[in-house]
Order: sequence, then C-alpha cells, then structure tokens
Amino acid sequence: MRLFSYVVRYDFGFAPNPFHGWCTLADCKPLIREFAEPGDWIMGTSSVGNRRGITGRLVYAMQVDETLTFDDYWHDPRFVSKHPNLRGSRMLQFGDNIYHRDSAGAWIQDDSHHSRDDGSPEIRNIEHDTRIDRVLVGRRFVYFGEKGPKIPKELSDGYPLGLVHSGPGHRYQFEEKQTADAIDWLESLGSGVQDRPRDWT
Repeated sequence: MRLFSYVVRYDFGFAPNPFHGWCTLADCKPLIREFAEPGDWIMGTSSVGNRRGITGRLVYAMQVDETLTFDDYWHDPRFVSKHPNLRGSRMLQFGDNIYHRDSAGAWIQDDSHHSRDDGSPEIRNIEHDTRIDRVLVGRRFVYFGEKGPKIPKELSDGYPLGLVHSGPGHRYQFEEKQTADAIDWLESLGSGVQDRPRDWT
C-alpha cells in the first residue's frame, strides 16, 4: 500500500471529482494515474503559495478501489452522473467524465471544464489528460475543499520527505511507518464530501 501526495492547484471539484458517491481522478496528474494501484491512497493538499494563505491543509484523500480506461469510464452506468452538464448545477458543470474514442480511435472531448470557452476541444488538455488512458476510482474518500485539517507536523518531522509536496509533481517514496501513520490519520477524518470546492467563488 503506497501513499501519493500532491498539491491541488485548482479546486473546482473537477480533478478530483468527489461527487455522486465516488471520488474519481480522471483528468490531470497523469503520472499518479499511471502508477497508483487499487489499495493505494492519494492525498491532495493546499499549495504553499495559496492565494488565500491557506497552506499545508488536506483538500481530499481517497483510497483507490479500481482503475478504468476512459472508454470504460465513459460507458459505465455508475458514472453517467459524472458526464458534465454545463447548464446544470456547479456540481454537474464540473463533471470529469469527458473523454472517449470515436470509431476511428480518435479522442473526443466532451464540452467541459477542460474545453475552450466556445465548447470546442482544447488540444493541449486532451494531449495532457489522455497520455495515460487510466481513471482512478474510489468509494472510500473524504473531501474538504479549502476547509480541510492542517497536516500534522509529526507526519513529516524526522523523515527525509515531508508529507506536503510544494511543487507541481508528486511524492510517494515515504518511509513505511510514515505511510502507515499518515493513512491511519486519513482514515480517522470521516468520509464523503464535507464542504464545497475552494474555487467555487
């Protein structure tokens, strides 16, 4: 069981998407999506340079239950509610189930948060998101938005790697005890959506 930690730079409820009973990571963070396996934990934290001065807090945590291809995710009836609806509520507007292939194998990007303002495909996002054809799915999760708890210092103090990453990548090579203690803490925080995304302003 591994723990991946990264900074959630933009928090719209899109990546991750914690709604409709499942937490999913379908867009952004291709390397985490490539290497995380069922049983692993993903934690996203606020950035050190957060514009609101909120640093070192937990945004969300999820345990990976399964992985899907984009096509499987698109067609799975469990996740139809995560198809974006730009005329719906904020929760529906930021649906992350946006990619599938046409009959020729080319990627289709649904009109979504990762499309252009006029609804046309954003090629850069397509190339970045689909470079890894893998979606992480978890039913066991907790999501706080900007009101998450501060990451306890003792989970980083004395270890080679701090639990909170400050750059654009991610961390995962934590020591075994650090990983176990961090997961124990994450499991103690409750479950489900606790508050709205930070960037719903």
